[in-house]
Amino acid sequence: MGLLKIIRKLKKTEREMRILMLGLDNAGKTTALVSFCGGDVSEIPPTVGFNIKTILVREFKVNVWDVGGQKSIRSFWRNYFDTTDGLVWVVDSTDRHRLSDCKKELSTLLVEERLRGSTLLVLANKQDLPSALSVHEIANFLELDVIQKSRKCAVFSCSALDCASVQKALDWLIEDIGSRMYSLRY
Repeated sequence: MGLLKIIRKLKKTEREMRILMLGLDNAGKTTALVSFCGGDVSEIPPTVGFNIKTILVREFKVNVWDVGGQKSIRSFWRNYFDTTDGLVWVVDSTDRHRLSDCKKELSTLLVEERLRGSTLLVLANKQDLPSALSVHEIANFLELDVIQKSRKCAVFSCSALDCASVQKALDWLIEDIGSRMYSLRY
């Protein structure tokens, strides 16, 4: 039995799931994760490398890997793909100038074999700012209607500073992964 099969079997018996949180730098990945965990979001430094948070949600042990989004770090993202059950792609809804880069990086991720089958959650972050593109505009630009043909995905409006909006989105992701991996519905 291969190592990945053993890991997947252990994850299933321990009701564990792995979520990978990615996006361009300054999109709000770490802030969203800290907010979800109920932490202080007043001063969040840029992530150089990665953060791991393990949280209990319902009866699941959820390991969230938050990886920095600076251009120099993106080539290392692939080191975190193995055994990923869900991918959170965080978009800075106010960063119109880098939306093309955002789409390109997401498209590159979605063809990765090790991410095939993982649920995609797009967080349209910074929706609390007046210059934010709408969720509909972001979904259209990223062509989520095309992505939905090959994988389960959804886009949610959020402000990483607002725990409730992040909670709603991540609850959707955890429920989807749980129903797929453990054949449960809530």
